[in-house]
Amino acid sequence: MNSRIKKFISYYRPYKGLFAADMACAFILSAITLVLPLGVRYITSELLDGAHSDSLSQIYEVGAGMLALVILHIACEVFVDYKGHMMGAMMEGDMRSELFEHLQKLSFRFYDEQKTGQLMTRTTNDILSLAELYHHGPEDLLISILKFTGAFIILIAIDAKLTLIVFLFLPVMAAYAFYYNRKMNAALRISRDRIGDINEQVEDSLAGIRVVKSFTNEHVEIRKFARANARFLRSRSDGYKSEAIFSGGMIGFTQLITVAVIVFGGAAILHSSMQLPDLLTFFLCIGILIEPIQRMVNFARLYQEGMTGFDRFMEILEVEPDICDAPGAAELGHAEGKVEFRQVSFKYKDDHREVLTDLSLTIEAGEYVAIVGPSGIGKTTLCSLIPRFYEVSGGTILLDGKDIRGLTLRSLRRNIGIVQQDIYLFAGTVMDNIRYGNVEATREEVIEAAKKAHAHDFIMGLPDGYDTDIGQRGIKLSGGQKQRLSIARVFLKNPPVIIFDEATSSLDNDSEQAVQSSLERLSDNRTTLVIAHRLSTVRNAQRIIVLTDDGIAEQGTHEELLARGGTYAHLYNMQLKL
Repeated sequence: MNSRIKKFISYYRPYKGLFAADMACAFILSAITLVLPLGVRYITSELLDGAHSDSLSQIYEVGAGMLALVILHIACEVFVDYKGHMMGAMMEGDMRSELFEHLQKLSFRFYDEQKTGQLMTRTTNDILSLAELYHHGPEDLLISILKFTGAFIILIAIDAKLTLIVFLFLPVMAAYAFYYNRKMNAALRISRDRIGDINEQVEDSLAGIRVVKSFTNEHVEIRKFARANARFLRSRSDGYKSEAIFSGGMIGFTQLITVAVIVFGGAAILHSSMQLPDLLTFFLCIGILIEPIQRMVNFARLYQEGMTGFDRFMEILEVEPDICDAPGAAELGHAEGKVEFRQVSFKYKDDHREVLTDLSLTIEAGEYVAIVGPSGIGKTTLCSLIPRFYEVSGGTILLDGKDIRGLTLRSLRRNIGIVQQDIYLFAGTVMDNIRYGNVEATREEVIEAAKKAHAHDFIMGLPDGYDTDIGQRGIKLSGGQKQRLSIARVFLKNPPVIIFDEATSSLDNDSEQAVQSSLERLSDNRTTLVIAHRLSTVRNAQRIIVLTDDGIAEQGTHEELLARGGTYAHLYNMQLKL
């Protein structure tokens, strides 16, 4: 069995009891639908034709039995409609949760190549139709098979020749349905891709709305959205056209069948080869025969929609995390903080140029090291390799003498704190965002971390203090305030290795000096790596490492490097002139 089919079926496993009940009700629904016309035939042919003294009471008895069946039919229909839909919704929820958990495992390399809007579409829109397929798919198949088979047997028993005429239409209907189902599937796949483009455009435009407005480029974004929207509408048009032709053709075939039954059935009555009660029952059974065909038409639509979404869902789920725990990976306790790069090389996927080549560097535990150099030289990349956000192309990185690839990711990253250049705060309160560094921290510990990051005073000036909602991505705060909250988050984590990627770049002079002193206090007995463009912020570093295209060009203290008159001195003097 195809692995994707196995995966598709596996989502039924937690709900097999509910699924069995749903199928049992579907079976009862089919049986009742077939029995009711037989009750009509019994009344019209046996009780009304050649009526006798107790015919009326027998009619009431048969009617009471049919009424009981109708009540049972309603109860089963309600169960199937409610519980069946809930089963589908829960399975859909399971899939969405699994996909989201999988997305959390994928590395930066994956997200470098993906667009957020497309991923959002696969996590939401693509899975929506699967709830209907999971519920109605097996149910429609079972009901269709039972009703079709039962109706066929009854029709053959009533009039074999008329039944054969009806069945001559079915191969043509099947070929027609198959052809237009394929066209619908192709159009639907394109439509799913196009709605992903729209989500991508909306996410990109709204996330950058301040840039849009600052350049008065609203009309540019509107045109970009209009193009994406028009492409989506064209794809929907193709899909609706195929669906309309498909649906219209199937309805036309069913009407032709009805006409054929009227014509040939009427002729059979005139030739006395069929009785009127039999023709009435035949008509009722033709309705039952056509209803499974309509169900199969609906199933074909659900299948195309659901499997198109499932394929896009599986495309992401089948992406293997390129950075994960090695077999038998060791759990790292509290690290001392010694970091070693041994002939480390790195290049991004599909990029032939190496960002780092045979770089060797040792940072002692507790050392305060600054990494400087021209933009794009690989400073951030170098530090991103330590927590294994990216995997080295060659060489080895050691933490406390242990290859980081032999450590569990969770324990490795638990020992490393990072304040990135691109600050990200979550929608919620100040308290929530600082506590993200340690979700089990008490309120007092959060406040203490904020004080160390010199954030406490401005937080207390907010309308609700630590319980103030800061908006999406902290939009209600200034750049410096956001930076200090992100620093407080790392203070709360309190790791032995700290990486600051331009951590003070958004601060004013007063805030920068305050945070700088906090960082220096925090660096005691902790390994601290500071990436800096503004060289004035790293003058107190124990060692400054200068990166160039050739690797480490020079290293030493601020005074030593100035006295040497090399790359660092040149960069420093250039900044003094600005």
